[in-house]
Amino acid sequence: MSKRMGLPATLKMRHDAHYVETLASYSGAAVGRMIPVDKIRPNPDQPRKTLGDLRELSESIKQKGVLEPLLVRYVPREDSYHIISGERRYHAARAVGLRELPCIEKIADDAETLELALIENLQRKDLTPFEEAEGLYRLAAQFDYTHDDIAKKIARARSSVTETLSLRNIPEPLRKRCMEKGIVSKSLLLQVARQPTEKKMLEAVHRIAQGGLTRDEARRERRAETTNGPRPQPFLFNFQPENQAFRLRLQFRKSHVTREELIATLRSILAALERAEIESDPAVA
Repeated sequence: MSKRMGLPATLKMRHDAHYVETLASYSGAAVGRMIPVDKIRPNPDQPRKTLGDLRELSESIKQKGVLEPLLVRYVPREDSYHIISGERRYHAARAVGLRELPCIEKIADDAETLELALIENLQRKDLTPFEEAEGLYRLAAQFDYTHDDIAKKIARARSSVTETLSLRNIPEPLRKRCMEKGIVSKSLLLQVARQPTEKKMLEAVHRIAQGGLTRDEARRERRAETTNGPRPQPFLFNFQPENQAFRLRLQFRKSHVTREELIATLRSILAALERAEIESDPAVA
């Protein structure tokens, strides 16, 4: 009989109901156990929003069982276990009717749970670029992490973290359009996110979808725009009262007007009207 490896030297395997507790107290490490399915809950902060096709995984579990334990944490207020990683295995196992699953319980707070869930998915490449961006944003927003902090925790370059987070510049309707058009490459999505306006982003999406804008072409266009400088857009001020009795529109030659300048302009218009200097102007009639 081969010698068992990995156990403390003072302990031997035995069929003892308290063996798991003894090992846990000895090593302080997380240990495996079987947990009823109805005591396990999906992670409410799961970075991945879609589980994908589970049929192949379900068939594998039906034939061979769950070969890789789920990583879970116990939540006392709910008397249940939240999944840190392994949500696809959980749903596939439920689909084939398993009543309990092999799990490794880990003591983790909200921050570590989110980190572990994100890292696990990043390593498996299960996230879309937008899901990855939202997951990184939650790490930054909820736990006050800098880009450097995030880069160290997920073993990525800081520039990669910054680039991924920039995908959040793309408005939600355009994100959906990108997914519908099959634009899922991070490099192409970055070309969309780097456009200066939403209109330019939409144009880029259309061109990429039609095969008319590659990553290199987008880079050349941005360099050209930076070199030539964009044409300054006139500053527009629009005002309409609640009763919609009129609409006021002012257009300035320059592209930026301060609040003080706007107030001064309106006062000058009011003063001119009070002096009746423009009563003879047909435009006022």
